[in-house]
Amino acid sequence: MASAPPEAWEPTLEIDSMHDKRTQWWWLMAAWAVALVSTLGALFIGEVMGMTPCVLCWYQRIAMFPLALILGMAVFAEDRRGAVYALPFALAGLALAAYHSALIAGWVPQWWVPCGTGPSCSQQALVILGDIQIPWLSLAAFLAIAAALTIYLIRTRK
Repeated sequence: MASAPPEAWEPTLEIDSMHDKRTQWWWLMAAWAVALVSTLGALFIGEVMGMTPCVLCWYQRIAMFPLALILGMAVFAEDRRGAVYALPFALAGLALAAYHSALIAGWVPQWWVPCGTGPSCSQQALVILGDIQIPWLSLAAFLAIAAALTIYLIRTRK
C-alpha cells in the first residue's frame, strides 16, 4: 500500500503564517488587557472609593487612559499601527511610574517633588496586600504594556 507523498501531510506556509499572526496578536491583546484593567482600577479608586490622586498619579493616568482606547481599537482592527502609536504613551507612563516609585522608596529627595497643595506624592494612603502601593502597580502595568508592545512590534516587523 503506497503512502501519500510527504508534501500532502506537511503544514502549508499559509497555516503557519496564520498561526504566527494569531500568536503575535496575543501580545497586543495582553497589552490591551493590562491597560483596560489599569484604567478601570484607577477609575474605581478615584470615583468609587473617593480617593483624590496626587499630581504624579494624574500624569500616569494621562498616559494610561489613551492606551486602553488605542490598544482596544488596534486589537479589534488587527492594526499594527495602534501598537506604534501606543508605545510612546507606555514609555512615558513607565518613566513617570518609575520616578514616582523612586520617590516613595526614598531614592529621590523630598524637596524634588512636583506635588503642590493636593495629596502627597511621597506618602500613599492606599496600600494593597500588605505593602504594595499604587505607584508600584502602575510601574508593573506600564512595564508589562511596554514589553508586550515591543515584542509585538519586533515579531510583526516586515
